[in-house]
Amino acid sequence: MATGSRTLWKGAISFGLVHIPVGLHTATTEQGVDFDWLDKRSMDPVGYRRINKKTGKEIAKENIVKGVEYEDGKYVVISPEEIAAAYPRTTQTIEIQRFIEANEIPFVYLERPYYVAPINKGQKVYALLRETLVKTGKVGLAKVVIATRQHLAVLVPSGAALVLNLLRWGDEVKSLAGLDLPAEGVKGAKLTPAEMKMAEQLVGEMTGRWEPQDFKDEFKHEVMKIVDKKVKAGDTETVIQPEEEPAQENANVIDLTALLQRSLKGAKSAPRAEPAKKSKARTRAKTAAKAPAKATRKAA
Repeated sequence: MATGSRTLWKGAISFGLVHIPVGLHTATTEQGVDFDWLDKRSMDPVGYRRINKKTGKEIAKENIVKGVEYEDGKYVVISPEEIAAAYPRTTQTIEIQRFIEANEIPFVYLERPYYVAPINKGQKVYALLRETLVKTGKVGLAKVVIATRQHLAVLVPSGAALVLNLLRWGDEVKSLAGLDLPAEGVKGAKLTPAEMKMAEQLVGEMTGRWEPQDFKDEFKHEVMKIVDKKVKAGDTETVIQPEEEPAQENANVIDLTALLQRSLKGAKSAPRAEPAKKSKARTRAKTAAKAPAKATRKAA
């Protein structure tokens, strides 16, 4: 991992009675072209205003409340206290719920990756978990709270690192129902042996290694060529941006690496977890609502 990577979150991986103190580091960067809004008269940054969509007038922050639409045009207003009470409890823990086969999670559920690095002398037990996952072909399905929001995530070994990939919740992934898809299987799709042979031959001829540097964002590169040309010509403007406050790092978690054996005994004696049943309340809510509830856009 590159040196100088800022730790976004500190906590621990937890499974059984074992805690591995770790820090999260962003694994990706946004490389698209970021066009900022500027006032052409003064070159000042342009922000967003809070506008009443009906009157077109700007309103003060203290007059804004948050509501959830449960039917067309009908809202339930939620107070700041109710929202605070609903936030998940921050545990500073990547709590592994179960271990599953590495190929069991469809790609459509993967949302955002983070590198996980050991801290506070957690290297050995970190390596133990990483190598165990590699040898067994398993990944850890976990829950984690980041910035007051609870996420489902999967802990995956990737080379020397463990990667925590946030997942979409099950109700955030649309069903395939309604899509006009051909039947599965060669016979079901009515493909002939000749068609399959030619297609396999073409795939074979186009097969190569995964080399990410072979591909680039063409639009970004073309825009940056224009930027470089204007910089060299001195055609630039100076914009003073307000400074952001540094993010506060959370407290360290004590290393409890000597509990593997006790965890194993506990896992053997614990009853096997049964699949979660569908919520009756959720079913009733769906039946009562004419349109699915959706959160209003967060006030700027």
